[in-house]
Amino acid sequence: MRISVLGGDERSIKLAKLLRKDGHNIKLFGFDRLENNTLEISEKLDLAIKESNIVIGPLPCSNDNTLLNTPLYSEKIIIEEIFKNMTSNQLFIAGKISNEISSIASFYNINTIDLLRREEMAVLNAIPTAEGAIQVAMEELDITIHGANTMVLGFGRIGKVLANMLQGIGANVYVEARNYTDLAWISSYGYIPLHLNEVGAYIHEMDVIFNTIPSMVLNEAKLLKLRKESLIVDLASIPGGVDFEKSKELGIKTVWALGLPGKVAPMTAAKIMKDTIYNIIEELGG
Repeated sequence: MRISVLGGDERSIKLAKLLRKDGHNIKLFGFDRLENNTLEISEKLDLAIKESNIVIGPLPCSNDNTLLNTPLYSEKIIIEEIFKNMTSNQLFIAGKISNEISSIASFYNINTIDLLRREEMAVLNAIPTAEGAIQVAMEELDITIHGANTMVLGFGRIGKVLANMLQGIGANVYVEARNYTDLAWISSYGYIPLHLNEVGAYIHEMDVIFNTIPSMVLNEAKLLKLRKESLIVDLASIPGGVDFEKSKELGIKTVWALGLPGKVAPMTAAKIMKDTIYNIIEELGG
């Protein structure tokens, strides 16, 4: 197949190399900060897209719904320009495609598929995210995770994987959830279940708090109950789940750890992306 890879971080580069190794014709655009590059980089956007079967964007696709996410490129790529250069026979695949971006694609009659709406991608992507979160905590704390009081806010995919890993290395694991079914599962796994309303009563005992909820959970009222030695690792996407200004004012160390798979395990993340893309192609009869 002829595949274009546009923008993105180290995951996108690893993905391009894996796809080329499988025998596909790969073209890149949106990368000028690569060292020892062996991939073909097109000089212009239209040349990169021309004649491709699939156009693969970054994860996340954009941070502002206007520009492509291009951390390894010194210039800007307007997302609408991508769709202008595509045809209805081409498929656009990326991660976290917003409703705004989907609307632009629809206007140009371009079919899009969001990688993170694929359950297999989201579940497997939680593994490097959770490992990366623990790595961040180990680097920032002056105590071991073993024996530490840890709180995981949210019991979605990342919360489930993270709680399991923390328990496996000997942490005391408190897990927050809103619904009682999740709280029952949390209890059955041997974690300490907390309803959201109970978080404030236990938060002062925590050494590290991992947040996975993309809404304001750790507000001023909860931050005031935290010890100065505590660490917050926020894994939630924009706008995050922490009052960052207040945490800084209170002197509470807070790390907003976005895009961990691409930072801590880009090859694993790329393999997950590749397998998911192949699943998509198979389902479409490719």
